[in-house]
Amino acid sequence: MFESVGIVAKQDDPRVAETCRALIDYLHRRGCAYHLDTGCTAAVPEAAVPGRECQALAASCQLVIVVGGDGTLLRAARMLVDHDVRLLGINLGRVGFLTDVSHREMTASLDAILAGRFQEEARFLLHAVAVRQGVALAESDALNDVVVQKGNVARLIQLDTFVDDRFVSSQRSDGLIVSTPTGSTAYALSGGGPLLHPALNAIALVPICPHTLSNRPIVVGADSRVEIVVSPDQHTCALLTCDGENVMELAVGDRVVVRKKGRGIRLIHPPDHDYFATLRTKLHWAKEL
Repeated sequence: MFESVGIVAKQDDPRVAETCRALIDYLHRRGCAYHLDTGCTAAVPEAAVPGRECQALAASCQLVIVVGGDGTLLRAARMLVDHDVRLLGINLGRVGFLTDVSHREMTASLDAILAGRFQEEARFLLHAVAVRQGVALAESDALNDVVVQKGNVARLIQLDTFVDDRFVSSQRSDGLIVSTPTGSTAYALSGGGPLLHPALNAIALVPICPHTLSNRPIVVGADSRVEIVVSPDQHTCALLTCDGENVMELAVGDRVVVRKKGRGIRLIHPPDHDYFATLRTKLHWAKEL
């Protein structure tokens, strides 16, 4: 099914070496052509395959296997979103909503997947642009969330929010999360946001510690244009982050425009994958107190 497989590994993590070695050995025994990113070759220096940058793998691979945690897959997704390649995550992290294949079950899962037995789903990303006085200063993609939040000061910031050019609210809070369904189990969940099924074409706007307790998360269509303005009525700087990575520091009057990105990623799972079972397991639902 997959003529060539790429391996992307979490960088600077000694735990990935054993799993990468086992994965390389497995693909070699299966007779699959494989390519390694620089993180994988750093973990397994004895591999007789030169390392490539993550984006370079997409030109020669139909499947990219990500070894690490959800953060590693988020990074790979942002880099590979413009390429028609499927992504599979091997979980070495703590939670693993995206990297849902245990390294202990890796071989059995890959037997089925390489035989063409798997589930595939499309996940969309967001694209954020920071604008100052009409000039775009920075932009970034996000699979989980776009966040405008306060800087390193114990003080609320004031943000004005618009959806499709219609004013929604002016809020004083620690910030605002714009979350995809993928990100609804991440930062947005910690902020009291709703869980969005991955099949929904929707995004959640989740305030972070709002001063007005009636300011609650809302869900809007994913094709909406969301604009967040750092209000001129406050004097504290703010930060723009995408998937937890700093994009830039925002000044008073700056605007962040968030739209659904035109291309998404193709995420695959083992044939027995069950989204609700994942929620029960990861969030410890239905356990007796």
